Amino acid sequence: MKYSILFIVAFFVGNMSNEDAKSWSEGQKLSWSDFKGNPDPTSDAVALTASGITFGYSLKTSGKRIVDYRTTVEAHFYPNKSWYVKSRGNHHVLRHEQLHFDITELYARQFRQQLTKLVVNQNLKEQMRSLHDSVNKALNETQIRYDKQTNHSMNIEKQKAWELFVAKELKALDQFKSH
Repeated sequence: MKYSILFIVAFFVGNMSNEDAKSWSEGQKLSWSDFKGNPDPTSDAVALTASGITFGYSLKTSGKRIVDYRTTVEAHFYPNKSWYVKSRGNHHVLRHEQLHFDITELYARQFRQQLTKLVVNQNLKEQMRSLHDSVNKALNETQIRYDKQTNHSMNIEKQKAWELFVAKELKALDQFKSH
């Protein structure tokens, strides 16, 4: 049997392949020194976290038939696209920004879980693309909802509720966490 390998990488936050990225890690939280971008002078925001999911896969084929696959899914933080206003950044705002990154990891875990349920067939590439698109759409909607409900961290009660919710969801998907 002759096997061929195909590898594709898709990025959620544009093409950042030439940029440093920090992978999500359970034991390593963001610090203000990770935010290396220049603040947007037209924005009322105190900080912006650029994060996204990178996805790659390889297919094992026999002739023209797909016989196996492997995937990689990572939650990344992009320091050069992330910024904060030094005079207004504090621990509370940093925790809010960390939760944006944690939400990205949550969706990376959900994506990994969904990928394990796929059955090898000739539509595998389209199924993975579709899953990737739907995860990114849901991630974006959740990030927007998080900012809206917490009023960008100003609503302390909602901020705490989101922190508890995300921690619970991450724990439920612990077997799919980034390594």
